[in-house]
Amino acid sequence: MADRLREAVSTYRDRADYLEIRLEQSESTAISFRGDRLDAANRNFSLAGGVRACHKGGWSFVTFNGLDELHDRLEEAISQAKLVGTETTQLAEIEAIEDFVPLELGRDPRGISLAEKRDLVERYNQLLLAYDPRIQTTSSSYRDRFGVTYFVNSAGTCIAQERLDISGGFGAIARGEGGLVRQGYESVHSRSDYNAFVDLEDRVRSAAERAIRQLEAKSVKGGQYTVVLDPYLAGVFIHEAFGHLSEADFVYENPRMQELLQLGKAVAIEQLNVVDDATLNGLPGSLKYDDEGVRAQRKYLIKNGVLTQRLHNRETAGKMNEAPTGNARALSASYPPLVRMTNTAIEPGDRSFAETIADIDEGVYAVRMIGGQTNGEMFTFAAAEGYMIRDGQIAEPVSDVTLTGNVFQTLTDIEAIGNDSVYTNGGCGKGGQSPLPVSVGGPHVRIKDVVVGGR
Repeated sequence: MADRLREAVSTYRDRADYLEIRLEQSESTAISFRGDRLDAANRNFSLAGGVRACHKGGWSFVTFNGLDELHDRLEEAISQAKLVGTETTQLAEIEAIEDFVPLELGRDPRGISLAEKRDLVERYNQLLLAYDPRIQTTSSSYRDRFGVTYFVNSAGTCIAQERLDISGGFGAIARGEGGLVRQGYESVHSRSDYNAFVDLEDRVRSAAERAIRQLEAKSVKGGQYTVVLDPYLAGVFIHEAFGHLSEADFVYENPRMQELLQLGKAVAIEQLNVVDDATLNGLPGSLKYDDEGVRAQRKYLIKNGVLTQRLHNRETAGKMNEAPTGNARALSASYPPLVRMTNTAIEPGDRSFAETIADIDEGVYAVRMIGGQTNGEMFTFAAAEGYMIRDGQIAEPVSDVTLTGNVFQTLTDIEAIGNDSVYTNGGCGKGGQSPLPVSVGGPHVRIKDVVVGGR
């Protein structure tokens, strides 16, 4: 397969400034329950690919579903790039690579029947439904996808990578007096082993437990508080509120963001370190090469409070005269690669959880997230759970905890960074490509003067 793609690129390489082909062979399973009903049970096999061409700074992307149409799609991509190209192609230089990246498998989900997978998901779903009569409905899902992606470009790179993603999601919706509705959610992910999905009864049940706890909690009184984020919410915060601002395609044509995000500028307290690390083993955002054939890296976005790097594809790196970072990622070969995060996290600090809350007379402990939005440097997040902190102790549960602020002000308002750290799986959306597998991580983080909204 690789030789055939290499030959096709070689035939057309002189007709554009840059040319690449990505081809993916995949097989997948998807099972879902909604309430007590089986919503879907699918098995799919596919071969799909994309051709991307650049000429005089103009890009074209064309998809195909069979190798017999490859040459026609190459012609089409090149002609379209020439129609839109009017400037100069600027791509950061990278080394030509030839490599095959195999999987290290535990229990392979491809050897397990659809019926066995369905029965397992149904059993987990029944656990949620039976937990409490106030659980009104549920959503339980399982998905596995194995693929081999071939990447060949006109600069001499030829890479084949195997990838497996196994994921499950379990949600419970509870209804109380007066029509009050609360929800809880739990997810699991593995890059190598179906057994990560087995024996999850307690973890699945925790989604229903959280929904019921929030049903019984009183709404938090709105105001300014010292807030402690749990590791999950700290990771989501740094991904959503800051990580997307670090994606260079957002920066290089935005003068205001260029001013706010100058490399070498202090943007946070000195103790804060933020990384995007695709080299970690087994996480959803981990990879050896990105979708432009650039080797994966560990990058410090913030080092000792100072902005040190941003995330690039080859074009943004070339235009901004910075090094490529291995952050060009696509949902599949049917999509063009965009600048995307991998595994993004706040590094641990030196405070235990007890020390972090010990001197808080009245504050809020915010746990997980059920929704939110960002607009430039402004953010609003809704915590899945909340607890009051009183006299240095975790106190009563509260609901309707929403956190609002400016990310740059918030980064300077951090008062303590925990010595714990947790990475959790997630799915990121951008440019119509969702959910791209990523991971978010961090320790407990304490922030002063956070605006907290209640009901």
